[in-house]
Amino acid sequence: MFTKDVTVIEGEVATISCQVNKSDDSVIQLLNPNRQTIYFRDFRPLKDSRFQLLNFSSSELKVSLTNVSISDEGRYFCQLYTDPPQESYTTITVLVPPRNLMIDIQKDTAVEGEEIEVNCTAMASKPATTIRWFKGNTELKGKSEVEEWSDMYTVTSQLMLKVHKEDDGVPVICQVEHPAVTGNLQTQRYLEVQYKPQVHIQMTYPLQGLTREGDALELTCEAIGKPQPVMVTWVRVDDEMPQHAVLSGPNLFINNLNKTDNGTYRCEASNIVGKAHSDYMLYVYDTTATTEPAVHDSRAGEEGSIRAVDHAVIGGVVAVVVFAMLCLLIILGRYFARHKGTYFTHEAKGADDAADADTAIINAEGGQNNSEEKKEYFI
Repeated sequence: MFTKDVTVIEGEVATISCQVNKSDDSVIQLLNPNRQTIYFRDFRPLKDSRFQLLNFSSSELKVSLTNVSISDEGRYFCQLYTDPPQESYTTITVLVPPRNLMIDIQKDTAVEGEEIEVNCTAMASKPATTIRWFKGNTELKGKSEVEEWSDMYTVTSQLMLKVHKEDDGVPVICQVEHPAVTGNLQTQRYLEVQYKPQVHIQMTYPLQGLTREGDALELTCEAIGKPQPVMVTWVRVDDEMPQHAVLSGPNLFINNLNKTDNGTYRCEASNIVGKAHSDYMLYVYDTTATTEPAVHDSRAGEEGSIRAVDHAVIGGVVAVVVFAMLCLLIILGRYFARHKGTYFTHEAKGADDAADADTAIINAEGGQNNSEEKKEYFI
């Protein structure tokens, strides 16, 4: 005869089946781990009503056990009264999911850059659970310890986490993996992170971004932090504020700009975590200036000088090229002047002294072989 092992979750139903290979109408019975008879044929001597007969025939005895508990684990024996008797056994394994899942954060409120300890405990499970950590959608690695007590396991996992301002409001998740758990069993805590202000200066006027003499300038300081900064202040770096400057909370207003207003203006903000600042470099252009300023406010005075430098560089390159061409022409002229051309003529002696043309031709033919080489030079 034969049977199969059974794995069941605590509180659910286990099914035990004793099957006979070749039926000869022999008696089949089922015994519990203490060798007490549960069923003898289709009769149940044991008074535990959780055992119910599902099927009885000459080839099978099938019994269900409801509301399974950890105490029901063990070997169950199937016996067939033959000569000699036959016996096989099945093992019931009971899975127990964690009874409680707790997460604890060392500090309810942390400061950016600080390392905090987070613990998660899964109590009284069988077998031991596996704990996984997540910060948002990012998985992190923790360190787990397992404690065993009376065949049950308690697992505690520790996570050391360095927090940043971006972690504020992000959940830290403790997730359990266990064969008795379907889906995700998890608990979470949201991080609360304090951080120093982030400061940004926005030019609200002039709209085109170009600051000319006689115009007005309005800057707005935006500061975000946790806790939120309650006050922002404006200062002029290495100088005093212009007398015609007006400060109103986060706003700085300067009317009737002139070149004495040039300089660096700083917005400062602070909270209990720390302080931060942002700078704006003011450059006042002439009223005729049409140059567009740089994109970043603090560089508004640099664009004109950058473009002026570009024009100077281009002019310098053109001058160098022209000078090089003039030098090349002078060198070529001197070269051709030093290398003069030469050619040769062979004139008959006496041709110049002849009385007439016929005599000159005769003298030339007669004296051609004896003619001397003459050189003529030209420039």
